[in-house]
Parts: sequence; C-alpha cells; structure tokens
Amino acid sequence: MVLFLSLIDKSTKASKSVDTKKEGSVEFELSNSESQQISAQTFAYRELVAATKNFRGDCFLGEGGFGKVYKGKLESSNQIVAIKQLDRNGLQGNREFLVEVLMLSLLHHPNLVNLIGYCADGDQRLLVYEFMALGSLEDHLYDSHLLNVHLVNTIVFTCFCVNLHSSHSSNTTDLTLERKRLDWNTRMKVAAGAAKGLEYLHDKATPPVIYRDLKCSNILLGDGYQPKLSDFGLAKLAPVGDNTHVSTRVMGTYGYCAPEYAMTGQLTIKSDIYSFGVVLLELITGRRAIDSSRTAGEQNLVAWARPLFKDRRKFSQMADPVLQGQYPVRGLYQALAVAAMCVQEQPAMRPLIADVVTALTYLASQLHNSQTPPNQTTPRSISFGTPPRTPKEKRGECRGSERSPENTLANY
Repeated sequence: MVLFLSLIDKSTKASKSVDTKKEGSVEFELSNSESQQISAQTFAYRELVAATKNFRGDCFLGEGGFGKVYKGKLESSNQIVAIKQLDRNGLQGNREFLVEVLMLSLLHHPNLVNLIGYCADGDQRLLVYEFMALGSLEDHLYDSHLLNVHLVNTIVFTCFCVNLHSSHSSNTTDLTLERKRLDWNTRMKVAAGAAKGLEYLHDKATPPVIYRDLKCSNILLGDGYQPKLSDFGLAKLAPVGDNTHVSTRVMGTYGYCAPEYAMTGQLTIKSDIYSFGVVLLELITGRRAIDSSRTAGEQNLVAWARPLFKDRRKFSQMADPVLQGQYPVRGLYQALAVAAMCVQEQPAMRPLIADVVTALTYLASQLHNSQTPPNQTTPRSISFGTPPRTPKEKRGECRGSERSPENTLANY
C-alpha cells in the first residue's frame, strides 16, 4: 500500500496518454516498479476471446457504465470468471480502468470482489473477476421479470444527467432459475457483510478509500449469499491530515448520492455512509432507491421513509411485503434505526462505519425462526434530534470489534 497514492495519481496522467495512443498497455503507462505492485494476472486479448467464445450472446451477463460483462472459462485453468469489456464510447474509460486495476490489486478483503487479472492489448481494455454465481443483490430484491428491463439512473453532475444500465443486471439462465427472494436473516447477513467491506475501505486501507458507487447492483453474492463490493472505477482516496474533503466532479447513482456531495462536489467517507443507508433501506423495504413507477411521494425511497421513521405505528408498513411478517419486530426497528442515522442530511450526524458493522453483525447473529410468529411489541419512534452515540471520529478509535452492541447503534 506504500505506493498507493502515487499509483493512483499517475493513473490519471496515464489515462490521458492512453487516450491518444492506439498501442500500449497498463505496464507501458506505469513504471516498472509500479507495475510490480500490480498482483493481478495479465491476459492476452485472444485468451479472453476464447474464454467467452468470441463474446457470444449466451455468455452475456449484463451491461453498465464500464461496458458489457460476460461469463467465461479460462482455458489455462478451467476457472469460471466474469469478464468486463470497456466500451470505448461509454462514460467510463481508461482512467476508471486503471483505478480499478490498481485498487483491487492493493485492496484485499473477503467482502471485496477478487480481481483475477486484466487485458490491455492495443486499445482493448478488459477486467477479469471471480464469477459470483448468485448475481447481484439487486437481482434478488426485485421481481425477476423487471430485472432485465430496469435501468439504474446514474448521474454525472457536470451539466447533464445520464442513464446507465445496472452493471450486473442479469439475464442468464442460471440466475433466473435459482433466484429466490431473500428472508430476513439473509438480508441482515448481506447488510453486515457489505458494511464490513466498506469498513475495510474506510478504516483498514492506508490511505482510506471512498467507494463512491455503493448500490445494490454493485453488491455481488457468492456461495451462501456472501456479499462482495464490486466496481471500483469511481473510487477515490479519502482526505488525510487536515483535509476535510475531496473536491471532485460529482459522479454516482441518483438516489444513492449523499445530498451534500451532489450539491457541492465535496466528497467524504460520510458520503459512503449515506449510500449504505439507502442500500439498507432497500433491503428492509424491498423498494428501489428511485422508482418512477410509484406515485410522486413514493418515488424517492429516502424521502418516503423519513416521515415514517418518526411514527412508530407505521414501522411495520416499511417492511418488505414479500417477508409476509416473518421478521423480528425489534430487529426491524433496530435495522431501521441504523438506516435512519445513515441517511441523515447532515454528514456529521451519520455514524461511523465501524459502529454500523457492530450493530448489523449483532442483528445478523439474532436468527429469526420463520415458523415463529413475530413479536408484536411496538417500538418507540426514531429520534433525529441528537447525533448517534459514536466515539470521536479519530482514526484508530473506530474499530467495531472493540465495542459491544449494547453501547452502539444496535441498542437504539
């Protein structure tokens, strides 16, 4: 991680030079010492053509801002992989390609997707990942017949808005046949695992990393519904020292972007916390972050949820109807409390990710028996008047493992 800053900085310069060249590769753009820091395997373009049967239609998995994603089988190892091919006319380009290669070569965690390698033959840019057999979280939360036609609204606040397809919107036979709705226990497991991946980026990586693109379609599910964060092309290094934020062009997905970031372009780790809160609300409610098919007052998930947070009689109305009441009422309230604090309008009022991890790990450990009728105890309302009970926001003081659930968010 020592060369992380210089590598990312140089990736910006490299991307500019790549745009004007027909030949070259990532190694060509980086120095030898920097290239040695990249642990990912390099592939020839012909190897990936063979792996995907010349990018045949039945290998197609989905399409996003980076380009098309295919399922493939590497001839050298017989490993099943996911291969993303850069769309040279798309919104993401060489800079995002380089950032993702560098990020995932240096960042390793059970809740981050594993980058196997990349291809930079001539003007071809492809990324090779481990194949996540269960698809994305989005695939499991929403009706399968809507998945293949749903467009995720992705915005670039540089004078215009652009709609992008979800990166992992699946139309493959394996996923359609095996897809099932998530029960409460699985939802909490996914939420806790995604939070742990984000905690690694914020608290364990040096320097810290702001993910900047947290959404359901970027949370991939492996065996046992093990969640992994994917798509790091928009990631940024977090501010260090006396710096309070990173000023950058606003990019992200409408409905997930923190309001202060959308308005000012000032990015902090608390921007990720807001996005995580939206994802947690999606897990609890089964509603999309933005759903234009609903009535005007219900199209924006956070705007719909905020007044309901304050009325304890309406908490049960926020639970996904698909759960059919099979959830612990106290667990529902506690999960809503975590989500409510994550989507506070003021960044300073949002909790640290370590506290979120502690709370959700606790909730995930409280397994609900679907055969037992839920407890009908009515919880109190959620207060927005005081900040969450978190330690001082100093690095080294926010390790979730050092506190019990009783004195963190899970006790609210």
